[in-house]
Amino acid sequence: MATEKHLKLTGISNISWKDAIVQTISEASKTIDYISSIKILEQTAIIDGNKIIEYHATIDLSFGIDKR
Repeated sequence: MATEKHLKLTGISNISWKDAIVQTISEASKTIDYISSIKILEQTAIIDGNKIIEYHATIDLSFGIDKR
């Protein structure tokens, strides 16, 4: 039987929501093995005047856990 763990993470980028997601996965993969999927839970932004200055993407990251 396989078991997956889920972790909720929020990435921030000043470029785009896609960049926030990609950077979050990249950072998480440095310490988490067996990442299998993500689900985008929420996309928000910080606005200054009439311009978006920060893109925030919250994801549900799924990964398998080692059997010991």
